[in-house]
Amino acid sequence: MENNLNTRSMIFTLYGDYIRHYGNEIWIGSLIRLLKEFGHNEQSVRAAISRMNKQGWVQSRREGNKSYYFLTPIGVDRMEEAAKRIFKLSPEEWDGKWRMLIYSIPEEKRNVRDELRKELVWSGFGTISNSCWISPNDLKKQVFALLDKYDIHEHVHYFLSEYKGPEENNKLVQECWNIAEINQKYEEFLGFYRKKYEADKVKIQNGQMSDADCFVERTKLVHEYRKFLFSDPGLPQELLPDKWLGGMAAELFADYYRELAEPASLFFERVFEDGNELRKKDKGYDVMHHPLIIED
Repeated sequence: MENNLNTRSMIFTLYGDYIRHYGNEIWIGSLIRLLKEFGHNEQSVRAAISRMNKQGWVQSRREGNKSYYFLTPIGVDRMEEAAKRIFKLSPEEWDGKWRMLIYSIPEEKRNVRDELRKELVWSGFGTISNSCWISPNDLKKQVFALLDKYDIHEHVHYFLSEYKGPEENNKLVQECWNIAEINQKYEEFLGFYRKKYEADKVKIQNGQMSDADCFVERTKLVHEYRKFLFSDPGLPQELLPDKWLGGMAAELFADYYRELAEPASLFFERVFEDGNELRKKDKGYDVMHHPLIIED
């Protein structure tokens, strides 16, 4: 199941699962050291973080001869939204309303239109027709953040609506998302990680996995699981099929994560503190003794 781990994507995973809990900032040397565990070299890390800088996800500052990279407000919002979705075990209750977004973005802003589509998919919207997107979730905050980000207020309309037929609400779900395909991905995740979880749990109990090993496995686990943010819209229970595997996958993820969490955090902290002497002195960050908060 584990594919080639893209450097930029891995940096996002590290910011989301570790760095954001330690002041949102890291020395580039520490980042290079952490990513070395996954086979990434210094050149690829510097190129990836530079690209993230240009895209507005991070900014840099210098302290002596050291460069530090920290999340921008946009980056912080994205990491917090992703974490809320990743570490949530059960869907929220549905208010029975649909959120509808319609846009008409001119051809000269085609690149903005393409970026907006990607953002809407990530947030959990589905397309019911060309340029018309819907979601059962309250995504007003995310929508207006996108309008500000791309400066497209004049090209977008956002509605709160009810579906009055002639079909049932579940018919809308089938038209807007490929639920069977998402369920298949969850089945593959369960098949792969059930075996890994049981094997690694025994290794940890027997002292056969180092802190570095646990760091690698926890990071890969989060990296793999967060891919569902790009396919699973996070539908409320009322709109999910009877044989939905997302809940089982979330429970397995949480159990495996807890098993790896403490030793993985210890390894991260050692590498992180090597390049953050000032933070090490005043402990201006929250050491992650309890890195996983599950919402019931």
